[in-house]
Amino acid sequence: MNSRERILASLNHRQPDRVPVDLGASTVTGISAIAYGNLKKVLGISRPTRVFDVVQQLASIDMEVIDLFGVDVLDVSRVSAETGDWYEVELSEGILVEYPHWYRPVRMPDGSWQTFDADGTLLSRMPAGAACFDQMCFPYENGYPGNFNNLRDALKKISWVIHSHASNLNTGELRERLVKIRESTGRALVMSGGVKLLEMGFFIRRMDNFLVDLLVEPEKLSELLDRLVDMHLAGLEKKCNSLGDVADVIRFGDDLGMKTGPFMDIGTFRRFFKPRYKILCDYVRKNTGMKIFFHSCGSVRQFIPDLIEIGIDILNPVQTNSADMDPESLKKEYGKDIVFWGGGVDTASVINHGSPEKVREDVLRRCEIFFKDGGFVFAPIHNILAEVPPENIIAAYNAVKEFNGESRIPVELVKNP
Repeated sequence: MNSRERILASLNHRQPDRVPVDLGASTVTGISAIAYGNLKKVLGISRPTRVFDVVQQLASIDMEVIDLFGVDVLDVSRVSAETGDWYEVELSEGILVEYPHWYRPVRMPDGSWQTFDADGTLLSRMPAGAACFDQMCFPYENGYPGNFNNLRDALKKISWVIHSHASNLNTGELRERLVKIRESTGRALVMSGGVKLLEMGFFIRRMDNFLVDLLVEPEKLSELLDRLVDMHLAGLEKKCNSLGDVADVIRFGDDLGMKTGPFMDIGTFRRFFKPRYKILCDYVRKNTGMKIFFHSCGSVRQFIPDLIEIGIDILNPVQTNSADMDPESLKKEYGKDIVFWGGGVDTASVINHGSPEKVREDVLRRCEIFFKDGGFVFAPIHNILAEVPPENIIAAYNAVKEFNGESRIPVELVKNP
């Protein structure tokens, strides 16, 4: 199998020839620019890293690393990191990166970085020594407006929404580039669908306010969600029409859970979110052959049957260190109906703090659980964070190679930067 065939086999619950691998094919299976810069030092790659997700400070992965690590899938937005103008910035630990020309955070006297809009509103802030930007402006923090006629203007104040790098290529050029990438690399392609409902509520109202709204402002909250569905449908129409037969996977995302449990009971989910997700899923399934990838952190087991019912094909990040997210029981109960894209190594305690051997053991155990009968794509549980040492990243992907019976990344590369 080539990479794309391997991914598609697993997404269709057929046993592929080996465990398919992801690193950097989305903004939830990526790697911090700092961690990636340290990894590149070990691998002897000297060119600066391009930061394509500026809020989370995630790296665009170089093709030689994709080849070396055996990655089977690419992010459609990587085209953005291959075009346009970039400029150099030094992050903490002396890591040199490149930001897209349109992203101009301001270095403050206290060493923090801040971004502002044209009228001077503080949008986001990265404290000195930190590794990502925090949202600072919540447009409806103090209450809902009388109507939502200004919703699009309000969204322009949200760092998560506006700080995304759109390609400077027109639709036809973008499509042509992606077709060539797919054909030349033999890899599958993942596209962001931009679909968020709960999290958009968090971004607009602030998390605590929006969760209270589920109980005390159901009418206004429902009106907001309906407006968001309409906006998402308009976005999906453009993406599905232009790239729906080029990309293999489209990514939705909402963090429905915490480590200790879900954010809401199943009844609340079914009242506010399930029917609206279904509208969006139905559109994709009716108009494309793309599989639908749903990202949701935390303890989300209670939602899985409903997600399957409305047409979600893939669950990520499979946060197995959360309540009721035991990997063996997840695979046994739901493995025939949903793909587990993630869950490949513990990012909370193992890959960041464990020894390379502990990382190896963790990865091998998880591959053994998830790989049988397909329905698994290896990725860490969410993004690899800044503090993860290069030797542990290499150990994780070497363990997948070991499980697959493949040659390991050369030992001489595994050294301290």
